[in-house]
Amino acid sequence: MDLLLISRDALGSSVLGTLLTAVDAKKAGLDVAVLATQEALAAFARGTFEWPRELAPQSVRFPMCDRAAKLGVPVLGSGQGRQLDARGAVRLACEAGVTLLACPIWSALLGLDGALPEGFQPVERAALPALLTGAKQVIGTL
Repeated sequence: MDLLLISRDALGSSVLGTLLTAVDAKKAGLDVAVLATQEALAAFARGTFEWPRELAPQSVRFPMCDRAAKLGVPVLGSGQGRQLDARGAVRLACEAGVTLLACPIWSALLGLDGALPEGFQPVERAALPALLTGAKQVIGTL
């Protein structure tokens, strides 16, 4: 694997940036995977993401949504309810062929063993060290 991105926080902005970067890396010909852990994995499982305070006001969110289409960033809803779509980024990543992985430690702690988020593959705990050391580059922390 060329690139392993680790997503650990549940901020929609962070998840969106990570997944779109993974899609771009895949389009550039890299073998890329995203490993979801901690609160990111919980957010993927329940489908809700928080937004940082600086990106939460409508005066910031609406212009971001208006610019999103030009960048290929998915938007959910329309009008006053529009927002950047972190779940849509999961679909984009899957369609692009990005491998989405669920951290085995946090899958167990969150009780997700039999019900991983859609598009995510399990990783055996014993295989986690080899996944980390086998990637040419790892970005993020567990």
